[in-house]
Amino acid sequence: MLGFFRRLTKSKAGTVIGILFLVAILASFAVADITNLRQGGGSLPQGTLAKVGGAELTQADLDTALQRRLAQVREQNPQATYADLAGEFDTIVDSLIQERTLWAYAKKHGFTVSKKLVDAEIVKIPGVQGLDGRFSDAAYKQFLAQNRLTDSQVRREIETALLQRLVLTPVAANARVAQGLARPYADSLFEQRSGELALIPFAAFVNGPAPTDAELQAFYRQNLPRYTIPERRALRIARLTAEQLGSIAPSEKEIADYYKANAATYGGVEKRVVSRATLPDRNQVAAIVQRARAGGTFAAAAAPAGFSAADVSVGPQTRAELAAKTGEAVAAQVFAAPAGTVIGPVQSSTGFDAIKVESIQAAGGKSLEAARAEIVAKLTADKKKEALADLVGKVEDALADGKTFDEVAAAYKLPVLTTPPLTRTGAVFDQPTYKLPPEYGQIATQGFDLGVDDDPVVETLPNEVGYALVDVTDTVPATPAPLARIAAQVRNDFVARRANEQAAAAAQTVLNQVARGTALKDAMAALKQPGIKPAEAIELKRGALAQFAQQGQEVPPPLRILFSLQPGKAQRAAGPSGIYLVKLDKIVPGSAASQPTVIAQQLVEVQRAAGTELALEWLTAAQKELKVSRNEEAIAAAKARILGNGAAPAE
Repeated sequence: MLGFFRRLTKSKAGTVIGILFLVAILASFAVADITNLRQGGGSLPQGTLAKVGGAELTQADLDTALQRRLAQVREQNPQATYADLAGEFDTIVDSLIQERTLWAYAKKHGFTVSKKLVDAEIVKIPGVQGLDGRFSDAAYKQFLAQNRLTDSQVRREIETALLQRLVLTPVAANARVAQGLARPYADSLFEQRSGELALIPFAAFVNGPAPTDAELQAFYRQNLPRYTIPERRALRIARLTAEQLGSIAPSEKEIADYYKANAATYGGVEKRVVSRATLPDRNQVAAIVQRARAGGTFAAAAAPAGFSAADVSVGPQTRAELAAKTGEAVAAQVFAAPAGTVIGPVQSSTGFDAIKVESIQAAGGKSLEAARAEIVAKLTADKKKEALADLVGKVEDALADGKTFDEVAAAYKLPVLTTPPLTRTGAVFDQPTYKLPPEYGQIATQGFDLGVDDDPVVETLPNEVGYALVDVTDTVPATPAPLARIAAQVRNDFVARRANEQAAAAAQTVLNQVARGTALKDAMAALKQPGIKPAEAIELKRGALAQFAQQGQEVPPPLRILFSLQPGKAQRAAGPSGIYLVKLDKIVPGSAASQPTVIAQQLVEVQRAAGTELALEWLTAAQKELKVSRNEEAIAAAKARILGNGAAPAE
């Protein structure tokens, strides 16, 4: 479902819907940074976590937000559980309360979003159009089913995004700050720091004595969670594809109707290259017409009236395009005249016109026969899509009527795949080479949303390859793998951790010596450990760190440390291959006085931050006005229930 919203946000309608979908629309204004008002408000109804004015945040609302957020996280980490959202729980709750703040404020002050405006956005959603290219109620219902949404959810999210545009965006849009505020930030980009950088690699310490059996046993017991095989589930998967529907083809009437409905695409549109001069004085226009008909170019005829060649050149125009400029009556005359004709004076929507038809570009479309193959392919694909959606509806109706997985698979002749116990990633502990067919995508992960006693469900397969009916047949609880079967892995892990600890001890030894005045390179040499290179000089301007952000990368820990130290100080940072040691020797202050472009760029950044601050202040003021009531006990209980024991929110 989240994949749809990522595609959708590339469209105008999608920009509206996608804002809220990533948990809450107000997160774009860093709402999590607001210190939420914890005002009293008396007791709240059972199931209500918070109330802002007349808008409530219920347990069901929070469950839905957490389910969506987990689905998003699982796209990056299929093994993620609700426990992985612990660090985001408070932010999600706060964001949902801020959303209610927006709704309550809009209602109190008369900001409304009409049903027509929401409908106008819904019809733009990709995939909700029928064969004629218009909005289709059946296609919309299919879209809702595929994405596990209800009409009310879609409408709520569109309305919320439109309210944000109406109420909150103007608050942040016009922030203005003095240029002097940006100068210190610009100066800091040219600040230069120099020092020393060293690396103590973990690999330098791996060649120690072989671990004893007792050491491995103790290490294994201390790290049982690391060697625990996660919960596994055996699944039955029945595939629903267009190929199972037999031969599907459009009728001759459907082909002809589609060609007729898309005449602009297949029939082509005639265009006319015209020159045009328009003036409020009819006599002046008449003089241009007389000169143009006498011979020469239209540009030369219009020049005495003050027009340049660029002024009169209109270029290729369809009849509709020309009508938009001159009015339908003028466009009709132009498209009825042969090439070379000079028309005028004629009254247009802007005055009196003189127009010359310079040339005619004939319509270059396709005949029905020439376009037949393309139309047949398009209609066949659409009909298969609709027929497959109808099959899915029948399967879901059968399940709702109490039919079993076996009965449904047999009734509709669905091919069935039975899997061994799978982890969330689709792996099998005893069969490392086992892989689900690639078309099943995230079926293994989706299977973990079901229990053995739950009814089978229909899941949408990626890349529009069809659907799958999924049933859980067995659940294997998480259990530690036997040491005998993973002895090599445990041995490697033990050696790696011992090397890491020895590298950390060596790094601390070096830092202690540097603190007593020893040069970093001398302290490194004193280790006398094979595989360790001498310290190197490092020199960098702060502005270079911005390149990492521009490329979507994090600043490496050694560089981050370099710009946080005081001269003469040293600090360490863990890296993937070892421990970095950084010592700062000198700071040279920067100046952007000769870099006006950089100052201007920083001014834009400061203004953007100021806009965010204004939005945050507005939200804080709105909460004060509306009075926020939070049921802290209910929120804490929800957090413990969902995150503390990993229990899923109620569906």
